[in-house]
Amino acid sequence: MRLHLYTFIFFALFGSAAQAAKPVPAVQKPTCQPDADWNEPTPPLPIYGNTWYVGTCGLSALLITSAHGHILIDGDTEKAPPLIEANIRKLGFRVTDVRYILNSHAHNDHAGGLAQLQRDSGAVVVARGADADAIERGHGDRSDPQYLETKKFPPVSNVRRVVDGEIITLDGLALTAHATPGHTPGSTSWTWKSCAGQRCLQMAYVDSVTPLSDDVYRYTDEVSHPGFVAAFRAGLATIAALPCDILLTPHPDASAMWSRLGAQTSAPLVDAEACRRYAASGNEKLDARIAKEHASAP
Repeated sequence: MRLHLYTFIFFALFGSAAQAAKPVPAVQKPTCQPDADWNEPTPPLPIYGNTWYVGTCGLSALLITSAHGHILIDGDTEKAPPLIEANIRKLGFRVTDVRYILNSHAHNDHAGGLAQLQRDSGAVVVARGADADAIERGHGDRSDPQYLETKKFPPVSNVRRVVDGEIITLDGLALTAHATPGHTPGSTSWTWKSCAGQRCLQMAYVDSVTPLSDDVYRYTDEVSHPGFVAAFRAGLATIAALPCDILLTPHPDASAMWSRLGAQTSAPLVDAEACRRYAASGNEKLDARIAKEHASAP
């Protein structure tokens, strides 16, 4: 009788953690190529510790796991949820255990799948600033440099707003939101810590640093968009200072992710200087964009 009691107590206390720590199936290394289609499927793969890649060849989606629930970052396109959910299941996890879905920015290639993923998981969708409003509408507004060229996507209800520096916590997980505006006004980067054995590394999922726009928007128009360039510069400075052992990006090509994670690696996964270089490339692109706008000014 005592043995049965001890057995019951063990599973009551440790059963869920033991299940979360169960060995996951062997996964095939992706053979994704640069400029892959956004909806091209790829097998899931471990990145480091409790951080997993569950997106497509062309667009990132990350799963950060714990014994009592998981956090997903980005929903990719409207066609992507079945691919993302299949990858979560292939790793041995349940879609219904996803508690939060964090967003990088509110364009259809990263927010298009949020509505279905929210319905299928019951998770809370999290975003920042004007991008949270855009996700609830299913489209941005003129504060988005690409507004006239972006596609509408299924709207999401009850988006949770976060501010710069806010931390989303879940069963030992702690993901910090960083305001990195520029690509969109509410662009958000996320950092957290993942451990493998006794070694813990700083993970950084950094949003786009490319100053793209439609044909109407001008970054240097201080009347229509006051302070936007200064905010862009501040966001790049934030990226350069992030805790960043492993850089990950919404578009894998932006940080050469497949050369570090794919079937044929040619660059190290761990690189403490990666965020600083990524921010420097953003500054160079912004300088070029500003120079082009000045050259074409009437």
